[in-house]
Amino acid sequence: MGELEVVHTFTGPMPTGVSVSHNGRIFVNFPKWGDEVPATVVELRDGTEVPFPDQEWNSPSADDDAQAFVSVQSIVVDPADRLWVLDTGSPMFQPTRTGGPKLVRVDLDTDTVAQVITFPADVALPTTYLNDVRFDLRRGEAGIAYITDSGPNGLIVVDLATGESWRRLHEHPSTKAEPLETFRPVVEGRPFLQRPAADDPKPVSMGCDGIAIAADGTRLYYCPLASRRWYSIATDVLTDRTVTDAEAAATVIDEGDKGGGSDGLETDDTGRLYLTSYEHNAVLRRRTDGEYETVVHDSRLLWPDTMSVAVDGYLYVTANQLHRQAAYQRGQDLRRKPYVLFRTRIDVGPVLLR
Repeated sequence: MGELEVVHTFTGPMPTGVSVSHNGRIFVNFPKWGDEVPATVVELRDGTEVPFPDQEWNSPSADDDAQAFVSVQSIVVDPADRLWVLDTGSPMFQPTRTGGPKLVRVDLDTDTVAQVITFPADVALPTTYLNDVRFDLRRGEAGIAYITDSGPNGLIVVDLATGESWRRLHEHPSTKAEPLETFRPVVEGRPFLQRPAADDPKPVSMGCDGIAIAADGTRLYYCPLASRRWYSIATDVLTDRTVTDAEAAATVIDEGDKGGGSDGLETDDTGRLYLTSYEHNAVLRRRTDGEYETVVHDSRLLWPDTMSVAVDGYLYVTANQLHRQAAYQRGQDLRRKPYVLFRTRIDVGPVLLR
C-alpha cells in the first residue's frame, strides 16, 4: 500500500478538482458553495494559489457570463496538454442560464483562453450541474469530451471541433442516486445524510458524478455519488448521433459493487481504474484482472474528491471534508482547515488518447 505526500494545504475555500500538466504545473478549482472564493481556478506556484489564467477570468459579471468563470467544479489537462475548465454556471446550485455552463480551453503554452463552448438550453438544463469531464482527441476533427451532469442525471457529449453538444442516458437508472433501502453510506462513523438545521434528515440525492475513460477509449465509466455501484457505456454509441437513446442505453454494463461510495474516478495507461472511497478514507484500484486493491488508506483522506494521474508517475487527490459541511451536519460547519492536496506514487502514466 502506498503513502501520502502533502503537496499543498488550503486555508481558504474548499477545493474539488485538481489536474497536473505534462511538465508538472498543478491547477486546482474551488466551486462557489458558500465559502468566499476569490478565484474559482488557480495555479499552484511556489506554494501560492494564483488566479488562472488571470483575475479577470475569475471575476464574472453575472451567472450567465460566457467570458468568465462563474463557479468551476472541475479542471482537466487533456492529452494534448491543454487545460479545460468545466464551469457549472451554478453558484450554490442555483438554476443555470445559457452562457454560464461551459467548457473553456486554456492553452498552456500561452496561458490564454483559446476556446469557449457554451451549451444550449436543451443540453444544459435549468437544474444541470456539470461535474467532471474526460477527453478522446482521436475522434472527429478535434476530439470529443464526455461530461457527467449531476443535476438532471446523465452524460453530455461535446464535439470539440464544432462545439455541438448532446445528452445521453438522461435520467437513466444507472445515473441516479440509490435509495436508502439499498445504500446507506457511513462517513467518519455516522450515516451520511442531508441534515438541515431545522428539518428531518434526507438521503443524499446526488447522482452521476465520477467519470473515467478506458485506456483504449472504447468505454466510458461513471458512478452516482450516492451509490456503491458503477457503470460503463460504449463510447461509440455516445458519439454516433444516429444511435437512439434506447440503443445507447442497451450498451450500459453494471460494473458491480466497488466496495464504497466514490466521488472521483480515474484511469491509468495500463488499463487500471481508480476510485476514491469516501466511506473508507482511501483510494482503491481495479486491476485489469478484475480484482480490487487499496492504493492508499489514510485517516487524513477526509472525503477524497478528485484524482489526477500525472505523467510524473504520481496520483494526485484532493481531500476537502465535503461531508462536514453544514448541510450534512444540522447547520453546523464542522470542517477544519486546512484542506489538503496529496499525491501517492503509482509509477504509471495517464491515459492519453490523442
